[in-house]
Amino acid sequence: MKKLFTIAAAASILATAAIAQTTVTTTTGTGNAAIQIEPQYRTKIKSYVTEKKVRSMTTQEKIVVGAKVPTSVELEAVPADWGPSVSRYRYVYSNDRVMLVDPGTRTVVHEVD
Repeated sequence: MKKLFTIAAAASILATAAIAQTTVTTTTGTGNAAIQIEPQYRTKIKSYVTEKKVRSMTTQEKIVVGAKVPTSVELEAVPADWGPSVSRYRYVYSNDRVMLVDPGTRTVVHEVD
């Protein structure tokens, strides 16, 4: 009986951990992999918005990681030289921050710092 209780408790803990992992993955909007941007590409991204004088936009809603970008906000194409890890995303330059957005869900998945 004690052994059965121990096995049941262990199974419950494992099931809870699996559910927690699924929830975290789902809420980030990035799938199973986090976005990794190499330092040289971060520099290119920052240089791009400065040199091209990309206008920072303002919205009533604060644009943060995990939030959906309003449909009234135009998503910009990511330039090819920003690196392969971000090519599938679009971006928004808001409050002097570059936010990467999943174009399918319009969810902000990463803030380039």
